[in-house]
Amino acid sequence: MADSIRDLFFGAPARELVEAIDPQRSFDDVVLPERTLRALDHALALVRKHDLIFRQWGLAERHSSGLGLAFHFAGPPGTGKTICAEALAYTLHRKLLLVRYSELESRWVGQTAKHVASVFRAAERQDAVLFFDESDTIAGRRFASMQAAVDREANSVVNVLLHELETFPGIVIFATNLAANMDPAFERRIRTHIMFEMPNAAERERIWQVQLHPQKTPLADDVDFHVLAERYPRSGGDIKNAVLKAAQIATTEPGPDAAKRIHQRHFVQGMEEVVAGTSVMAQSLFEENGGPAPPVGFVEEMSEAQEALRAELALIVERIDGLERKQTGALQKLDDRQTAALAAATESAAATAQTRMRILWIAATAAFVLAAAALLITLLRTA
Repeated sequence: MADSIRDLFFGAPARELVEAIDPQRSFDDVVLPERTLRALDHALALVRKHDLIFRQWGLAERHSSGLGLAFHFAGPPGTGKTICAEALAYTLHRKLLLVRYSELESRWVGQTAKHVASVFRAAERQDAVLFFDESDTIAGRRFASMQAAVDREANSVVNVLLHELETFPGIVIFATNLAANMDPAFERRIRTHIMFEMPNAAERERIWQVQLHPQKTPLADDVDFHVLAERYPRSGGDIKNAVLKAAQIATTEPGPDAAKRIHQRHFVQGMEEVVAGTSVMAQSLFEENGGPAPPVGFVEEMSEAQEALRAELALIVERIDGLERKQTGALQKLDDRQTAALAAATESAAATAQTRMRILWIAATAAFVLAAAALLITLLRTA
């Protein structure tokens, strides 16, 4: 509770909002497709020529915003986005500040947006590379129709993040597996978008090899990384996990540790367990017998459909309100017409009743006159 009160009045310390990492891995530790490597080389060239472009060439005097460098690493899980962020910071001899979302989000309204601004100030003070991993978590699409306070808060956080990108003079990296979930406004504010693709067979073979220590890791003579690369079209992250599983499996076999080796069967078993884990994660409770794995892009499509549905619902509500107003006006007009018709009918009935009364009065008068005349004639005859 004391921490919450402190955050309310003073904000969370920057050291709690970010994790400072001293980069240890370089681009030599990652295997990437040629196109991705060229894009990263271009990104590094932009960093190195930043002073030339903005100070010596005077563009900073013409442009008051957008002086920093924002990069977007997008691609499937395990394709090297996080390692490349660390490698970029390593190459530039800077620290890497990894944003901690668990500390960034606050229970207090408006405090999360302040925390976003705080991490940018921390990166500026330390001249560090700011890294938003799984960035669609915080940079998601804004709500077109805000139905609750949480929607307004999410929109506010995205607005602050966009503003900080405009004014931040340093380097920011956004990494995500779900680029379609990010707000479209980031496309213009991010200088370079880099797509991390799945490795081909030759690249997978190199990834298998770099996961092992060249001198210390004991390999059996039957190990064939080319066969493994051809057999399993998986990401670098999956290959890493398979190598670790293979090493664990090899250590559990009987015999002295000094004589143990990692065989081909260990690598195969390790990768099969990785593949099986993927199948378990793809299992759906809404389909019989687990069902097939969800199609690629299913989450992105569902998110976009949800946003479209919200917009459609808002439009339907407006149309219903308009129909209700029209119906109310029509009923009012109908009531007025019915009232006028009733009044006319009442007047007609009154006129009819008055006419009937006049006829009855005339008839009664005529009957009285006839009766008086008959009596008079009778009296005269009698006399």
